[in-house]
Amino acid sequence: MTTPVSSDIQTPRVDDRPVWDVVFAVYGYPALLLAHRLKVFALLADNPHTLTEICNALNLKQRPAETILTVATALGFLSLRDGRYALTAVTEEYLLETSPHYFGLFWDLMIDNYQVCSFSSLEKAVLTDAPQTYGGGKLYQSHEEQIELLHRFTSGMHSMSMASALAWPGILDFSGYRTMLDIGGGSGAHSIGAVLRLPGLQAIVLDFPQVCEIAQKYIAEYHLQDRITTSNVNIWYDHWPTADLHFFSNIYHDWPPEKCHFLTAKSFDSLASGGRIVIHEMLCNDEKTGPFAPAAFGMMMLGWTEGKQYSGPELSAMLQEIGFENVQIHKAFGYYSIVTGCKP
Repeated sequence: MTTPVSSDIQTPRVDDRPVWDVVFAVYGYPALLLAHRLKVFALLADNPHTLTEICNALNLKQRPAETILTVATALGFLSLRDGRYALTAVTEEYLLETSPHYFGLFWDLMIDNYQVCSFSSLEKAVLTDAPQTYGGGKLYQSHEEQIELLHRFTSGMHSMSMASALAWPGILDFSGYRTMLDIGGGSGAHSIGAVLRLPGLQAIVLDFPQVCEIAQKYIAEYHLQDRITTSNVNIWYDHWPTADLHFFSNIYHDWPPEKCHFLTAKSFDSLASGGRIVIHEMLCNDEKTGPFAPAAFGMMMLGWTEGKQYSGPELSAMLQEIGFENVQIHKAFGYYSIVTGCKP
């Protein structure tokens, strides 16, 4: 039997937009990935187009094309004036392959691994506390075993990193440091950004041999072979080269606290007095109540890794427990921040 509805039921205290927003996010945001995959943004790179012109160029029917374009316009990736769709600044900066800040390879990585963010995969990740990438395999072990996965992953990481790599070196005065270790540095994006911004700096990318080979190609593209080298190092077991600046970007969120403590201690032991550690992450707020971006990034990490998104106080406490002093948190680029401390 159904429960009788009271005749004096009241209007809800708040409207229902937040619950609708969950539904709309599930259906709406993939429209941007589809626009990217269908080369909508590349088509509009030179000239604005009408809906009909876009349909003809991409062999699309009007209804789906208009739906995707409407979402892209609503989210600020396109503008519509006088019946013509044009790129906005954010799309020109991040979604054209000609841009040095091209983000599209990271979107490709998300598309290629879209099953990880399916409801069933995320539910399994929550219930088992285990990543679901590559069918539940270990992320980095899979990369060592399948070189094509490694290439696509490293390219995606480079794509998402270049914009922020050019920004964080200007947040503090790093001019006194001479050698930076880019620990687990992947493509070397942050080493590239650092040496471009800091003329007196040399950098060493630490990673597995196959990753270092990829990094060398990116370094050569920027003609920085004389300032950035690579070192085939297992960051967990091998000795780290001598340096006075240790940099970690999107490394701590891959691992649980005990492994992050290990890396912090290894950094402290490897640095000479006066050396600095820099941790570059999207940080949750102190209370772990948001913001939404790092909170959602935590869900991504649940699906991909053993780690989570940390708060500034969590990482600060980790550095202080190991012995770092003058620990500071600074906003960086976009959603990113840095947590940094010095070895006394």
